[in-house]
Amino acid sequence: MAVRAVIFDWGGTLTPWHPVDHESLWRSVCEPHFPPGQVAEVATAIRTAEQDLWQVTGRSHQSATLAQVFERAGVSATEEFLASYFQAWDPHTYTDPDAVPLMQGLRERGIKVGVLSNTMWPRSAHERVFLRDEVMDLIDGAVYSSEIPWAKPHHEAFRAAMAAVGVDDPAACVFVGDRPYDDVHGAKGAGMRAVLIPNDDVPAFGGAAPDAVITSLAELTDHIDAW
Repeated sequence: MAVRAVIFDWGGTLTPWHPVDHESLWRSVCEPHFPPGQVAEVATAIRTAEQDLWQVTGRSHQSATLAQVFERAGVSATEEFLASYFQAWDPHTYTDPDAVPLMQGLRERGIKVGVLSNTMWPRSAHERVFLRDEVMDLIDGAVYSSEIPWAKPHHEAFRAAMAAVGVDDPAACVFVGDRPYDDVHGAKGAGMRAVLIPNDDVPAFGGAAPDAVITSLAELTDHIDAW
């Protein structure tokens, strides 16, 4: 069946994967907003809450939000604090340079472009990144798990992404991601083709085989054309 939509994961896929020191990042965020003697304690509380909620998501496939992180950590996050947080993440969010020509090529072929991300961030934070990197106008629909009850690999997350791009047949959709369990297993379970961009920091999962493996986004078009 011809491909009608390609849906991308965000972190590690549209944004190239690289390690992030989350503990140091949270300390840098907290430093301007808390007394020096409280910075380490608050940063640790936030990071622990964040990890706990990601573990819940991993077990139950239920989504979580930044607001839940701060509530769990007992921290009141002001607008200024949130601005510092997203500013600290800026260097880690730049879109892969191959994404723009890839998305343009897909749309020239009449193929819808979507995004499905497991994220605690609000839509506005992701859209700010896409606007900054001039890819916002190339995305036909996006779903962020922070806005729905479920996260990948739950099939409802993939169905929501299909609805966002206006395609109702999963066999006509391709999902591209870097996580064998969340992305490949999840997409295959939802009836889609799955393309893996592997990296060594993501746990392996042998329960579902990708339809293709690529090392860069630039390699994707050849597979799409072959399908």
